[in-house]
Amino acid sequence: MSRSEPVELTVMCMLRDGQGRLLMQQQKPSWPGLAFPGGHVEPGESFTGAVVREMREETGLTILDPQLCGIKQFQADECTRYVVLFYRASRFTGTLTPSAEGEVFWLPRDELARYPLAEDFLDMLRVFESDLLNEFYYHNGQYQLL
Repeated sequence: MSRSEPVELTVMCMLRDGQGRLLMQQQKPSWPGLAFPGGHVEPGESFTGAVVREMREETGLTILDPQLCGIKQFQADECTRYVVLFYRASRFTGTLTPSAEGEVFWLPRDELARYPLAEDFLDMLRVFESDLLNEFYYHNGQYQLL
């Protein structure tokens, strides 16, 4: 039995602006709703480098203090595991600019529930914001926060 498996690596970042707002992105039709920006890790790229690059590409902002804060994982198909590394940041430079990946805008944290959010976003948010939770794990159609 092999101890290795194909893995698709991605990153996602919760960026706060110091005024109680979170940077949100309108996601693609394949995953409709609002979520945090992110994307794929390129071959040979560090995970932290990937989240800095993805944030710059998708938002125009350069994050200065990315902190790994959790992980989401599930089987994408019978062979491939899909892994999302969660980061949070609160310091950045640049000008907020939309990209082909979707519209980006600041939203007060306490107004999130008023908007159409991506599936399971509020549960993922619990991992992003918690110092006790660190994993969002899907298995057999069910998920656990660990």
